[in-house]
Amino acid sequence: MHPIVTLIKPTNHDAGERTRVYLDTLTKPPGSLGALEDLAIQLSAITGELKPTVTPPAVLVFAADHGVAAEGVSAFPQEVTAQMVANFANGGAAINVFARQIGAQVEVVDVGVTSTLTIPGVTLAKVRAGTANMVVEDAMQADEALAAIDVGIAAVERAKTAGANCIVVGEMGIANTTASSAMLAAFLGVPVTHVVGAGTGINSAQQAHKAAVIERAICARQASPDAPLEVLAKLGGLEIAAMTGAYLASAANRTPAIVDGFIATIAALTACRLCPAVRGYLIFGHRSQEPGHDIALKALDAKPLLDMGMRLGEGSGAALAYPLLQAATAMVAEMATFADAGVSDNAGL
Repeated sequence: MHPIVTLIKPTNHDAGERTRVYLDTLTKPPGSLGALEDLAIQLSAITGELKPTVTPPAVLVFAADHGVAAEGVSAFPQEVTAQMVANFANGGAAINVFARQIGAQVEVVDVGVTSTLTIPGVTLAKVRAGTANMVVEDAMQADEALAAIDVGIAAVERAKTAGANCIVVGEMGIANTTASSAMLAAFLGVPVTHVVGAGTGINSAQQAHKAAVIERAICARQASPDAPLEVLAKLGGLEIAAMTGAYLASAANRTPAIVDGFIATIAALTACRLCPAVRGYLIFGHRSQEPGHDIALKALDAKPLLDMGMRLGEGSGAALAYPLLQAATAMVAEMATFADAGVSDNAGL
C-alpha cells in the first residue's frame, strides 16, 4: 500500500446534493440538461464548492517502454516511444494540438523509456529503462512500481502548484495495450481473448499471437487479483504505475481527473483497487475502440462522456472531453434562476 492512500477522503456528498438542489432552481425543466447536470454535481462533490472551476487544466503524459515488445505484440518498433516523446516535446502530437485548444500546459515525463533522452522540455524521472519481458520475469519489482507511482504523484503536485484545477493524464509506450490487457484479465479473471484488440493497428493473426503472449505471461506471473500492487508490478508498465499515482494524487488534492482510454482506465482501475474512494474523483472522457475498455468501464461503473471511435491514447480523448466540464461549471455559475429571471417555475402545480 502507498502512504498517499491515507490522505484520500470520499467526495463531499453534501456539496453535490446542494448543487443538485440548486440546478433545479435554474431556468430549465428539472434534469433537462441530462449528463451535464450529473457532471456538475460530481464536480461539486469533488471540490466541495457549489460553483467550482476546472480552469486551467494540466495535461501530464507519462512515457515508458515495455520488455514484452520483444514478443512482437505491436505494429510499431520500440524506438517509436522515444521518437513520440520528442514529438510531444516539440508540440506536434495530437495531444499537443488538443491541449492548445483547451489552454492546457503539457508536461511530458520519462518514467521508463529504454533509451537515454536528452530532449528539452521532457521531465526526466526514469525509474528504470523499460520493464522486463513479463513472459520471462516480473515486469518490475514492487519497489520500482511504487517509485513510478511516486513519479505520477510528483507530477500532479507540480501541476497543482502551477495552479491546475483539472488533471488530464496521458501515456506513450509501445506494447502498453499488451500490459494493460494482461492486468485487466488478471484483475477480473476474464478470458484474454475478450480484452485484446488492435492496439496500434495489428491484424487478426497478430491479435491471436498477442493474446497467446498475454496468456503465457499471466500463467507465468501468477499475480493475485486481490493484490493490485502485485498485478501492477508483475504485468504492468512504468507509465501505467505513474498514471495510477496521478489519479491517487488528484483524489488526495480533491481535483477532478479526466480518464482517457483503455490504458488510462486500467491505471484508474488500479488506483481504485488501491483506494476505492478514488473513484469519485474520476471523470471518464471517452469510450475507446479497444474491446477491453468496455469491460474495464463496466468494472468501474463508468459512463464516458464521449464515444468517437478513438484508440490513440496520449490523453487525447480526455482532452477532447474537457470542454464539457467547462460547460458544466459555466451552467452552474452563469445560468439565471427562475427567481432572478422572473420566470414562473410552475411550483406547486
